[in-house]
Amino acid sequence: MQKRKLGKNGPEVSAIGYGAMGISSFYGTSDERHGIETIRRAYDLGVTLFDTAELYAWGENEKVVGRALRDVRDDVVIATKFGFTRSYGTDSRPEHIREVTENSLRHLGVDHIDILYQHRVDPNVPIEDVAGTVRDLVIEGKVKYFGLSEAGPQTIRKANAIQPVTVVQTEYSMFERNVETILPTVRELGIGFVAYSPLGRGFLTGAVKPAAEYEETDMRRDDPRWQPGNFEGNVDAVRQLINLAESKGATVAQLALAWLLAQGDDIVPIPGTRRQDRLIENVGALDLVLSQEDLARVKEILPHGSFGARYADTGMPQWV
Repeated sequence: MQKRKLGKNGPEVSAIGYGAMGISSFYGTSDERHGIETIRRAYDLGVTLFDTAELYAWGENEKVVGRALRDVRDDVVIATKFGFTRSYGTDSRPEHIREVTENSLRHLGVDHIDILYQHRVDPNVPIEDVAGTVRDLVIEGKVKYFGLSEAGPQTIRKANAIQPVTVVQTEYSMFERNVETILPTVRELGIGFVAYSPLGRGFLTGAVKPAAEYEETDMRRDDPRWQPGNFEGNVDAVRQLINLAESKGATVAQLALAWLLAQGDDIVPIPGTRRQDRLIENVGALDLVLSQEDLARVKEILPHGSFGARYADTGMPQWV
């Protein structure tokens, strides 16, 4: 397994990590036993970065990750997140951060959290207060590294001045390119970058169907990229990407992950899957090297990303 360093002062992790969200939430019916088996298989394949959050089934996902990794705890980097309320509002008050952190430690069955992210910026709490609280948790030995998710340059700089930010996490893929405006700040400050939804929530696997055909609990039913008009445009783009991938002896998912890896050696994608064959396929992306001609062809197919925004309500978060 190839390794990459998360930030100038962060941990060394596998070049491809694992996002555990889909085991417990947002993608329809799940099975805990199969989830544990899949996570252990990821570890056996060399994956060492595992990503979860309080939000994912309100602690149940953390429990699955903790059970799966308890026998190899010292060999892996576990990331989790705070900052949401049960009504999907934001709450990053210092007392709430501490409450969530204690819960996460218990759910994961660990004595420290490797990376603790603020899941979303809270407009009602100064980022300096958030960073100061995490700094105290680091001093206490409950957290090793501080991360931000979906944060903009001003927020990143303010937080980093109080407690060094090790990693920023945001959606990034061939389909979602807006974060490229944030990368210069991250790189200037020596912060690592974790790309979530690197396969476009499954669209970049080629295994897609119209929105109405997904389960009621599947977020893709409301994703603008799956809606009529956008869906057909994205299907056509993926068809062209499949042709490119096959010319390289690869799958479109491997092409998508190799494309991300080629954007910089400070980027670590965290694809999630419940299937072990998909795990093997994802890790296989590390063997795919893209030429400048390949990268130019991807840009020709998707010059600005996908058809349709990534969120139905706001289009995209407003990074500040």
